[in-house]
Amino acid sequence: MNSPLRFFCSQALPLVLLSVSPALWAQGTKADYERWAGIQELTRNKVYRGQVLPVWNKAGTAFIYRNALHGGKSEWIRVENEKKAPAFDESKFAHAMGKALGAEVDLVKTPIENLNFGEGAELTFRLDGKNWKLADPGAGEYSISAVPAGQERPGPGRGGWYAGTGAQDERRPVTSPDGKLEAIVQDDNVLIREVRSGAKVLASKDGNMGDRYFGQFFWSPDSKHLVALRSTVVPQRKVTFVEAAPRDQLQPKVHSNDYTKPGDPLPIQRPQLFNVAEKRQVPVSDELCPNPYAITRIQWASDSSRFTYIFNQRGHQLLRLISVDASTGASKVLVEETSKTFIHYSAKTWVELLDDQNELVWMSERTGWNHIYLMDSMTGAVKNPITKGDWVVRSVVNLDKKNRTAILSVSGIKPNEDPYFIHYAIVNLDGSGFRLLTEGNGTHRATFNEDHTHFVDVWSRVDSPPVAELRRVSDGKVAMELEKADISDWRKTGIKMLEPFKAKGRDGKTDIYGVICLPSNFNPKKKYPVIEYIYAGPHDNFVPKAFSPLQYYLHAMAELGFILVQIDGMGTDNRGKAFHDVCWQNLGDSGFPDRILWLKEAQKKYPQMDLERVGIFGGSAGGQSSTRALLAYGDFYKVGVSDCGCHDNRMDKIWWNEQWMGWPIGPHYVEQSNVTQAHNLKGKLMLIVGEVDTNVDPASTMQVADALIKADKDFELLVMTSANHGSAESPYGRRRRADFFVRHLHGVEPRR
Repeated sequence: MNSPLRFFCSQALPLVLLSVSPALWAQGTKADYERWAGIQELTRNKVYRGQVLPVWNKAGTAFIYRNALHGGKSEWIRVENEKKAPAFDESKFAHAMGKALGAEVDLVKTPIENLNFGEGAELTFRLDGKNWKLADPGAGEYSISAVPAGQERPGPGRGGWYAGTGAQDERRPVTSPDGKLEAIVQDDNVLIREVRSGAKVLASKDGNMGDRYFGQFFWSPDSKHLVALRSTVVPQRKVTFVEAAPRDQLQPKVHSNDYTKPGDPLPIQRPQLFNVAEKRQVPVSDELCPNPYAITRIQWASDSSRFTYIFNQRGHQLLRLISVDASTGASKVLVEETSKTFIHYSAKTWVELLDDQNELVWMSERTGWNHIYLMDSMTGAVKNPITKGDWVVRSVVNLDKKNRTAILSVSGIKPNEDPYFIHYAIVNLDGSGFRLLTEGNGTHRATFNEDHTHFVDVWSRVDSPPVAELRRVSDGKVAMELEKADISDWRKTGIKMLEPFKAKGRDGKTDIYGVICLPSNFNPKKKYPVIEYIYAGPHDNFVPKAFSPLQYYLHAMAELGFILVQIDGMGTDNRGKAFHDVCWQNLGDSGFPDRILWLKEAQKKYPQMDLERVGIFGGSAGGQSSTRALLAYGDFYKVGVSDCGCHDNRMDKIWWNEQWMGWPIGPHYVEQSNVTQAHNLKGKLMLIVGEVDTNVDPASTMQVADALIKADKDFELLVMTSANHGSAESPYGRRRRADFFVRHLHGVEPRR
């Protein structure tokens, strides 16, 4: 457990309880805290047949999955030819495993892990900390043997963004596709040499200590050309902090880590081209990629005639797909995206070249909604939108070049459903034949087989347990029902399902979605303080959509006599560009105008909500927002707890903050800072920070504390020694947060 360092800044006033009604004194009891502390154990293993995570075989003809059963037991199911059967005979398995281990095996106490397909009909798995394989589990006695180290089959994974031969480690040579040549960095330059003889073929001369090659190489398919990234060298900012009470020594430790912040100088990357066959470097102009934030996704055409790359200009308002001719080095823009606000490069940049047809598929929000387009890869002209409408493509799951179809995950496509629900669809690349592959009114998780002919669909809502189905891609129909979750034992715990709720936002027309969490002993005749758990990062949406037996942040705190809520306000993602753009240079907004309206509307349904006693908490970006609530909306939010907050966007990591706040650094960074607004604090605030936070500079929290001291504001500061990011989620941090809300929203001392 992390040791705390607690102190009160300024002269923190003693807690005075005035005119507290008897009803309020009933909160914060030992029984409340027992439910709060025991909720994880109470709900553990109470949902059966609800977690279908299929593992497909290589041929895509069969899959296996594990079912949780009553009494801590489980079963492994194999599905093949649209029929279910046990993956193996458990009694035979336990007997064979006992022989292999030389001891009796209890599959409840020592469960099978990572069951997977091996070679042929064999199964591989992990048990008792070791890897094993089970020969064809057919008739007769089972044969189980250990898997030698290094021969384990890796679990299922996904491919990268682009094809090509590249390497990030400059100490390792990168071999050409024909195996005859290799490229390596030597003395800051590119050296190309023969693999057999080691003879030098070609070397660059323009690299130096301040503008060097870093070993990122991309060979053309015919091995005649090479692209290498060259980059300037700039000073690297380091964040330094002291670990006062390290666990392995008496004296403090000083830590330092590389940490680039908004406004810092960045290395300038440029792709450099080498004609290896002719033993010369081909000049490539950088006029089309001025001031890059990054050069990414370098990819050669299949005929080696050219390569393409994505240029993301610093400030994230200009994005280009650039093509470079392999023989001349001439560059041209194929596709260009511009925005007056931001391009969501970290999640909505996707490209696939279709060389045989001189086409490419490109992702864009140019219409205000995220969609994909079929384009001419020679001219960049749009041939046709593949998808369109007031809904969003969440991802491209599979692009079938042969059959010219795309499988997508999408949201907002069903008008009478929650627009955040994920569905899956298939569409032809000419934009025709669009159809959904999923049906149920909920959010879906699909796991496809290798050739994308079938998939396992698991769907649910926060107020409806999971259903698992095997579905066909060919017609989108259910091939067979797999499982329906059994939550009968979970219901006996008394824990309440989250309740979805929507209300109009600040514009009076846009629906804002959230959830309400009531305590298990909810009394409709009582009034309850309300606590909002907030995370308003623009990179995604965050309100839970799928069923879970426990949403810890919500359910646990509710047991202390609160009504908990979670809301996605404007400025978060996956609702279209206009909704998203609210965050632009405006992270301090955090959707609060929408959140407050939502809460007032929710109170009409639940008059038990006491909106005179509203609290808020969050961590990281949520820590920034929860403090901002008391600085900008202190007449509504009365109590806040902020953990590891990025309170000033100039202090936090560059990729996240410049994407939403822009570049160069302007006065909006200052205005949005919790440091510059600290003098506006109203209500009760607790700041928590990990002493050795490597994600968000802990100085960000300390600078807020400093500003509050200078403004003579009372607050609490909890520094968690030797703790990293998210220290409030330690047992001590959770307890201190709970106590803070009990004291200041219930007005009582916790009686643990």
